[in-house]
Amino acid sequence: MSTLLGLALVFAQLSLLAFGGTNSVLPEMQRQVVTLHHWLDAQDFAAMFALAQAAPGPNMMVVSLIGWRVGGLSGALTATVAVSLPSSVLTYLVSGTWQRFRDAPWRRAVQAGLRPVTVGLVTASAALLIRSTTVGWATAAITVACTAVFLMTRIHPLLVLAVAAVLGASGLLY
Repeated sequence: MSTLLGLALVFAQLSLLAFGGTNSVLPEMQRQVVTLHHWLDAQDFAAMFALAQAAPGPNMMVVSLIGWRVGGLSGALTATVAVSLPSSVLTYLVSGTWQRFRDAPWRRAVQAGLRPVTVGLVTASAALLIRSTTVGWATAAITVACTAVFLMTRIHPLLVLAVAAVLGASGLLY
């Protein structure tokens, strides 16, 4: 199977599972890209995700970066269209019915059931990134400290990231 076809199939499947955005399918994306297809290693995958998160724009930019890394411009376009098109078409087809039944009890039940699924998928994504990026006791300590700061304070995330970046640039992490 060609690489572009492989990219299209992987990201089209993920598109239909991505409740809450592409971050919710990050563990499966990493499994497909790193473990099954060997297009990237775990550290490169985490670096692509970090770059996509640091750049302005949608969270799905990681898909375009992976496609670029795997197949150049054609790969980036293929992966981006594959992750966008299936869910967009499905949303278009279902939206009329969904809106028509906006007050139906079954719709509220479906939405209530999808909330914990989405939270679980995003939490699994966070756990995957922690495993991929924790390379020693120092990075583990920074992860724990940043998590505590995020949970217990209202400090802007960019400030926390800046402090972590300074620590990383200092060379103390390896």
